[in-house]
Amino acid sequence: MPTLAQPQTFDERSAGFAERTGFLRMDPVVALAGIGLVLCSIVTLAETTRGSVAGDPYFFTIRQSIYAVVGIALMFALARFDYSRFRELRVGIYAAMIFAILAVMPFGDIARGSRRSIDLPFFSFQPSELGKLLLVIALSGFVIDRARREGEWRRTARLLALGLFPAAIVFVQPDLGTALVYVAITLTILFVSGIPWTHFAALGGIALAAVMVVLVIAPAIGQPVLQGYQAERLTSFLNPSDDPADASYQTNQALIAAGSGGKTGRGDEATQSQHGFLPEGHTDFIFAVVAERWGFLGAGLVLSLYALLIWRALRITTLSKNLYGSMVGAGIAAMLLFQVFVNVGMNLGIMPVTGIPLPLMTYGGSSVLTTFLAIGVLQSVYVQSQLASPGRVRNAL
Repeated sequence: MPTLAQPQTFDERSAGFAERTGFLRMDPVVALAGIGLVLCSIVTLAETTRGSVAGDPYFFTIRQSIYAVVGIALMFALARFDYSRFRELRVGIYAAMIFAILAVMPFGDIARGSRRSIDLPFFSFQPSELGKLLLVIALSGFVIDRARREGEWRRTARLLALGLFPAAIVFVQPDLGTALVYVAITLTILFVSGIPWTHFAALGGIALAAVMVVLVIAPAIGQPVLQGYQAERLTSFLNPSDDPADASYQTNQALIAAGSGGKTGRGDEATQSQHGFLPEGHTDFIFAVVAERWGFLGAGLVLSLYALLIWRALRITTLSKNLYGSMVGAGIAAMLLFQVFVNVGMNLGIMPVTGIPLPLMTYGGSSVLTTFLAIGVLQSVYVQSQLASPGRVRNAL
């Protein structure tokens, strides 16, 4: 006779729900590192931006918290999606990226001489931020698609053109920092795809020649490529004492803030960030704010979370069930690493000020949501690899 099924306990029901939603299969280190970073951002904004908006002391804090909640929800949702389907949609994704970036030109608002974002009812959407992730997904698909159909030089040229075309559009907005992120993503995916070293040597020579033309030759003949403030930002960090009140002001104030934090920080006596000496403390220079207020310990915590996130991204790249997942993971890791390296470097005066955000720390909906979407794609790569070979993934933890 058939027997009645025994009722499930609460623990069994909870485990079943987690298994169905994919929670048990996600990489906990990636999730906790991302959530930890955005919590650090929220705490920093709550402590340092109370007087930034008259009548609304928690303006930035509340909005960053909303972005974080929505981003985390998107991360969990995307983790359940099979990332391999993106490869089939690569043409549409690439076209949507180009269209969104181009839409900024007629519909975007001008802020500080640049047209980068479109005002929406709830936040200002910057298509070039989302374009970073879309470029990773689409270009990785094009690499797989063209792997055996063309000669090496032709393949390299086509993939390079696909990656640098959106970078050029973003550069014209002008947004030099984001354009550089696109270049870093493109070169990383080309490297992972197995492009010969001779091609990279040639690209290095072309890049060096381009830098000479942009920074030396073009200004000398009266045809500058960069805006004046862009050229100053790129070169002022080399000699920050030459023009401390203008071109080097941001770099000098960030150095003062970071250097004065000491081991444990200055707390409420953090004058650089509290009294407005450090510009853009909630965006470009939030790392200097952390270093001043919480010192080496706070800065070390933030960098440790980034190290965990990027390490796991690289680890997930090696665990992927297919080459497409490996390339997507490598592209996302490069996107995160390049942004962290340049942003922290410009806060410490060793890199030019390019406006590149610090992922999940810098205030802004487009950056926070894009980064959580990228983490969600990483989680999808991890989940799919675990479904394909559970034992191999568990042993790799």
